[in-house]
Amino acid sequence: MDNIEKIKAEMLDKKVWAVVGATPSESKFGYKIYKKLKDKGYEVYGINPKYNDIDGEKLYKSISDLPVKPDCVDMVVSPKVGRPVVEDIAKAGIEYVWFQPGTFDEEMLDLAESKKLRYVYYDCVLVELDK
Repeated sequence: MDNIEKIKAEMLDKKVWAVVGATPSESKFGYKIYKKLKDKGYEVYGINPKYNDIDGEKLYKSISDLPVKPDCVDMVVSPKVGRPVVEDIAKAGIEYVWFQPGTFDEEMLDLAESKKLRYVYYDCVLVELDK
């Protein structure tokens, strides 16, 4: 098992997740991922400063606003929006980050590396949860 597969397995075993870019818009990945994690029994916190809630559940403005420290953060935002969030993740002492396809670039991965985060990229959490 290569390192990414090992990290992916560790992350899927963790039960408290935050989804950065969670959205009430049902056609978007931020909604689908949030719902899928919840449907699979995970404790999930949505982060999106643009909205107040998803289906009546509170959305938070940032990592620092969360009521608990999540085990994993799933990124569903562009690298430009995501870079400061990676800084917040590291500051909060969160170890795991899942970059959805399209949410990272070399600079983002270098940043995650420099912060000693354990991360997955290229793989979609939706696909993994359906396995």
